[in-house]
Amino acid sequence: MNIGRAAKLAGVNVETIRYYQRRGLVAVPVKPLGSHRHYSQDVVERIRFIKQAQAWGFSLDEIILLLQPPQVVQCVQVQELVQEKIQVLRSRMRDLSRMVRGLESLLEECRGQPSCAQCPLRAYACCRTLNILVPPA
Repeated sequence: MNIGRAAKLAGVNVETIRYYQRRGLVAVPVKPLGSHRHYSQDVVERIRFIKQAQAWGFSLDEIILLLQPPQVVQCVQVQELVQEKIQVLRSRMRDLSRMVRGLESLLEECRGQPSCAQCPLRAYACCRTLNILVPPA
């Protein structure tokens, strides 16, 4: 398949594939004389993995390590990298939970005030925005 078809199947644009090739994440297929480069289904699957790994929070540099064969990067190194990512994500989840609790508390205080002038957010626009985003119970 050509690069456009590979990009469509992988859910990316052509420039993404070219960028991955420049970064060494995806090999550049040989171009037969007078023809177009041919991309295999394996390339599509590799790009899908890259996108999934990015969604998990891995950087492209980390993904390069994940894609290395066991002779280059040992499985224990990959496991350590994944464990580190899990710890980072758990920490971010704790931080986000604290932020949500703080905002919920602030919103509750705001809703408990008789007017926006007394709202702890101290700005009518903020109260109005919060009331639009989270309708009163």
